Amino acid sequence: MKITMIGTGYVGLVSGACFAEFGPHVRCVDLDTAKIERLRRGEIPIYEPGLEALVAKGVQSGRLSFTTDLASAVADADAVFIAVGTPSRRGDGHADLRYVEAAAADIARALTGYTVVVTKSTVPVGTGRRVAQIIRETNPTADFDVASNPEFLREGSAIPDFMRPDRVVIGAETERARSVMQSLYRPLYLLETPVVMTTLETAELTKYAANAFLATKITFINEIADLCEKVGANVQDVARGMGLDGRIGKKFLHAGPGYGGSCFPKDTIALVRTAQEYGSPARIVETVVQVNDRRKGAMASRVMTAAGGSVRGKTVGVLGVAFKPNTDDMRDAPSLAIIPALQDAGANIRAYDPAAMHEATPLLPGVTWCADAYDAAQGADVLVLITEWNEFRALDLERIGAVMRAKVLVDLRNVYDAAEVRASGFAYSSVGRS
Repeated sequence: MKITMIGTGYVGLVSGACFAEFGPHVRCVDLDTAKIERLRRGEIPIYEPGLEALVAKGVQSGRLSFTTDLASAVADADAVFIAVGTPSRRGDGHADLRYVEAAAADIARALTGYTVVVTKSTVPVGTGRRVAQIIRETNPTADFDVASNPEFLREGSAIPDFMRPDRVVIGAETERARSVMQSLYRPLYLLETPVVMTTLETAELTKYAANAFLATKITFINEIADLCEKVGANVQDVARGMGLDGRIGKKFLHAGPGYGGSCFPKDTIALVRTAQEYGSPARIVETVVQVNDRRKGAMASRVMTAAGGSVRGKTVGVLGVAFKPNTDDMRDAPSLAIIPALQDAGANIRAYDPAAMHEATPLLPGVTWCADAYDAAQGADVLVLITEWNEFRALDLERIGAVMRAKVLVDLRNVYDAAEVRASGFAYSSVGRS
């Protein structure tokens, strides 16, 4: 089979490389000539464990290629995936579909035979119908079907998530389209991966509902963490007691500074806007968005409190700025709220992140970027752990303390044992632990 992937961003590049590993021939298309040239040279524009090797393998096998020529890539494809960005639209928070709609029109002009056009991007309910309408209006003789195949890839674990997913959701409404999609995912059928066949609207809404529910779990445990601090309870023990209930599950019950990234912030807002548009408000999700936004700002206040009430003229060391480990993604990262708030309060910031400093530099002006965690702690009055990279989990506390001006550690991810840190002479503050 031949697949064309429109867009070489996170979803398009990972999905294209993984499909090529399954056996089909995959052409990844992007309008950015410089980006395509980099990919042809083996330079991967995003940080994702295992992706560089997988792309190299696909290119070497001849099953994966990169091009700016959309027309030729679409002409003989069995399936064309739209994997372009759908950022929040300025002003109202709706998903911005201009790139999806432009891709649909370009695809329509290039179609020469039966093709399944698949929305892989996260799109609001009704987008699949809109894509079909654009194709019909642009090319009335086109022989095609539209399908929805939302991605459920976690940044930092995207390749295993694609290769061994919890499920595959496919919205397709003709037997021809279902047959093509089943052929594409045949390797997963052999692994007995659940494949959920639905309508277009159901598949589109499933993606938003899943992300909103996970964001709700994170926000819920963060509010419970605040209550734990008031009553003298331990949120980690509360989460474990909850998570052992099979109806709840242990994942996404880790208290911290709030969710960020490329999906949860924009998808929760887009779901709220869609629900309002259809006259069925999603009140829980509305509250989740509000609480999460407030939480990020509140984390800076925790740091100030730990520093004695003020950080004016003080140095704050920061460990981790990406929104989560194993990615360089800075989109809606908690650090983007915490660090500027500390700077506004008069703090000097020394920061280190294993992968995201290049992406973070233009977003966080005035930060001194450091060589490692110990460099970030040099001369600091307080050290803040924001992103729980593995290399931060077993720092030499004696060495850290020796280079700091004051031994104060604010652990926003509950990585460390409080008794152990305090035994090393630190004043220690965490989340949801008295």
